[in-house]
Amino acid sequence: MAKPKAIPKQLGAVADLLYTSRQTRLEEQKTIDTMKSFETSLKDHLINELPKGEAKGISGKVARVSIITKQVPTVEDWDALYGYIKKKGAWDLLNRALNTAACTERLENGETIPGIGSFTRVDVSCVKV
Repeated sequence: MAKPKAIPKQLGAVADLLYTSRQTRLEEQKTIDTMKSFETSLKDHLINELPKGEAKGISGKVARVSIITKQVPTVEDWDALYGYIKKKGAWDLLNRALNTAACTERLENGETIPGIGSFTRVDVSCVKV
């Protein structure tokens, strides 16, 4: 990883450096995404090709991989789940995050949503000149 550069004194130079830094990161992210996709393909291949029931893993010259299975909960009936959560007070079953797009749409339509507020986030837009 390259060492971060010093922040220039001139604001125009800062804007240029922000743009070029972001472009470099995005280009490198494409490479990383390609590598991640290839990793996923390799994992899928191992899962599909290892004989079912005979082996849980395989060894090469530098690595051993094991196939691990685990149960992952998934919601099949949201109404039943919400009923359970309300009855038992089991709010820890849910993530605490607002759907920003859904809230914004309602607020823009003049609807009041009890229990929410807002704050102003300051960000920077950077586009090529």
